[in-house]
Amino acid sequence: MLLEQKMSQFALLGAGWVLWLMVGLSVLCVALAFERALYFMLNRSPSDAFEAALGGFLTGGDRPRLEAALSEMKGLEARVIRAGLAVAGDGKVDAAESAMVGTLQFERGRLERGILIVGTVASSVPFVGLFGTVLGIIKAFHDLSLTTGGAAGDNAGAVMSGISEALVSTAMGLAVAIPAVVLYNLMQNHIKGICGRVESMGQLVLARLQAAAG
Repeated sequence: MLLEQKMSQFALLGAGWVLWLMVGLSVLCVALAFERALYFMLNRSPSDAFEAALGGFLTGGDRPRLEAALSEMKGLEARVIRAGLAVAGDGKVDAAESAMVGTLQFERGRLERGILIVGTVASSVPFVGLFGTVLGIIKAFHDLSLTTGGAAGDNAGAVMSGISEALVSTAMGLAVAIPAVVLYNLMQNHIKGICGRVESMGQLVLARLQAAAG
């Protein structure tokens, strides 16, 4: 059948293209890691100034002073708190909470951009490597079937050589997947830590606003 012939031709391509695919995926993960690290660095509020401004407000400072301090800061933390303060006039604590939650959800989406790709590579590359190994073994045995004459030892050596080359694909898959899993977990934990810290700070600000309104 035509479909069987096409599939056979595809299988006989061997594992070479699979290896290049995994190299490309590994380069993609490294590029995403650098891009995310740069994004995290550029979207972080200066910790000393931010904590000083927030501490001053929590210990009795007024809201306009905190808003003025946050307006001069960059970073996710400052944007989230500033969004709540912007609608907190006249004791509107519920509106401030909604603004902070919405802003944090938006910022979290930006933080997680590209993370899904790293997770997908981490979970799928071992199977891609196994797929390449299967293709390599198929090609090795096909080449053996086409061999005519020669010593049995030479034929067996050719098969073993082909199989060993095919197994490189599995090893490559694991070599790409393991760092990708580590990278994915590090990114997720970092994002979780950022969001948890901002949520805690937001709750403290809301409590101070509610106390001032009461």
